[in-house]
Amino acid sequence: MDPKRLLRRLSAAGADADYELDLRGLDRPHAEESVRRLLERNRFTEPRSVRIQLQPPPEGGGETLFQPIGRLLLEARRHGLLSQLTPLPPDKGVGYRVETSGKPEREDRE
Repeated sequence: MDPKRLLRRLSAAGADADYELDLRGLDRPHAEESVRRLLERNRFTEPRSVRIQLQPPPEGGGETLFQPIGRLLLEARRHGLLSQLTPLPPDKGVGYRVETSGKPEREDRE
């Protein structure tokens, strides 16, 4: 990947979001269900940006929610529920910034 393109993507990820979903301290099933609910609720709203905060890895390493939540979000993007998915830059914490696709605009009928 082009380094300049990657830098632009990471810079955009650091921008403020409309909403924040804080999953820090949750176990995997509860975190995944929270993301599923977020995606379902936003299917019928205007597009919006959401910062999803995750617990940083424990000292000495260990399992985190970064990959499982990332896979769930990637699947949502493949199904058209998300228009953008980027990891947060390190100075913004651990997590993702997503933009929901929202509801499609209705065409005015004559």
